[in-house]
Amino acid sequence: MLEVNVKEARSKLSSLLDRVERGEKVIIKRRGKKVALLVAPGIKSALPSLKEFRESISVKGKAMSETITDMRREDRY
Repeated sequence: MLEVNVKEARSKLSSLLDRVERGEKVIIKRRGKKVALLVAPGIKSALPSLKEFRESISVKGKAMSETITDMRREDRY
């Protein structure tokens, strides 16, 4: 993975984009701190899918919307 500073990224943007297009990742740094990651749009995100996690959660009792509706009804009387 190539790391460049902002000044170098500005001056060599076209060549950096060519490298990204070929599948490389480029990190851009500002004052030594990583601030951006250039990747091709077809590359999947490094973040995992939360679909399985969401499906694994089971809720006990009534739905929150029902609970709120019931509480509002009780307050009216």
